[in-house]
Parts: sequence; structure tokens; C-alpha cells
Amino acid sequence: MATNVAISQKRPLLHALDPSTALGEILFGLIMTLTFTLGAGIMIEEEGREGARQLLIAIIGCNIAWGIIDGALYLVGELFNRGRLRRLGRSIRDARDEQDATRLVAHELDEIVGEITTPTDRVGLYERIAKHVRSKPATKNQVTKDDIRGALASFVLVFLASVPAAIPFIVLDDARLALRISNAILLALMFFAGFWWGRLTLSKPWIVGTTFLVIGVLLVVAAIALGG
Repeated sequence: MATNVAISQKRPLLHALDPSTALGEILFGLIMTLTFTLGAGIMIEEEGREGARQLLIAIIGCNIAWGIIDGALYLVGELFNRGRLRRLGRSIRDARDEQDATRLVAHELDEIVGEITTPTDRVGLYERIAKHVRSKPATKNQVTKDDIRGALASFVLVFLASVPAAIPFIVLDDARLALRISNAILLALMFFAGFWWGRLTLSKPWIVGTTFLVIGVLLVVAAIALGG
């Protein structure tokens, strides 16, 4: 057990999030950055290099702010999920008998394990879970090291999503060219995020990548139209 804990603690920070959550954070960062850059044409035209500098500061600052917000929301979400399970545990311990306790477990888990178990297997599993929960005292709901690692990973992913878009403004003097290259980089990253999604599922990576690209552009256009 000690060995397993040690291995878990040595995992890279970004592995603190499951693939779905990590992908969501990356997409959020990309969409936020793309919203800024696609809506910045007027600033670049009017202010040139100075406008590009201001845009660069805005991109990085915005994603830092939203990275912090996302990290905080991750912590809140983890505490909420554990709090809900604590409430369920209390209901199971307070159940009148084993049958009622088992019914509560079934209500929680049927949707999850229903397709991979037989009815007989589920009954035995739910009875064992109910018995185990009723034999254990309630635990405290507090922030853990894994929660903090997950929050930090959320912040890092949202922030890193803005870095590729900022590079053209650092290395190029032509602000308009830098803006076009920045947008192209972000659109390419949107595609590769979808491609990654497809690789992790049974979907076709190229189709998912293209879909993510189109949806991302539509979301950004909607955000700009609404004043975002």
C-alpha cells in the first residue's frame, strides 16, 4: 500500500485530472484566447505594435484569471461531490434495515454498473457495499492534496492554452501578421484537441478534430457577437 501511495504522489501534476476534465480545461483556454484574438482586429489596426502588446497582456492576464477561477471551481466541485456522497452514506447508515440500505445503494449505482453486471451480481454487490458503509463511521469532508493538485492542474492547462497564441506577438514586429499566425495556431490546436478526443474514444480522430474546430469557431463567433 505504501508503495502505491508513493507512486501516486510521484505522478506528473497534469495527471491529477482525468482525460475528459483535462481536455475540457484545454478547450476552455483555447476558446477564451481565440475570442480575444479574433475580436482584436480593430485594436491592431488602430494601434499597431502597441495594440499587439496590449493584446498580448490581455490574453495572458485573462487566462491567468480564468485559470485561477477554474482551479477554485474544481475544488468546490470536488468538495460538493464528496459532500453528496457523505449525505448518501448517512442515509445508508440511518436506513431502517439492510434492505432499505441496499435500495439506496442500488439507486446510486444502477445507472453506472447496470450494463456490465447481471441482476444477481448487482444485488450481491449492493448488499456488500451497504454493509460496509453501515459499519464505517462518517468521515470529514476537507480539501486534500489531490484536490490541490487537480486545482493547480486546471490552472496550468488553462494558462498553457494561451501560450502558443502569445508567441507570434513576441517574435514578430508585424502586428497583423502576428495576429493571423496566432489565430491559425489556435485553430490548429482546436483541431488537435478534437483529434486527441477521438484517439481516447472509439470516434474517428479526423472527424472529431474537424468537428471541434468548427464548433470552436462557432462558439467564438457567438461570444464576440454577444459582446464577450
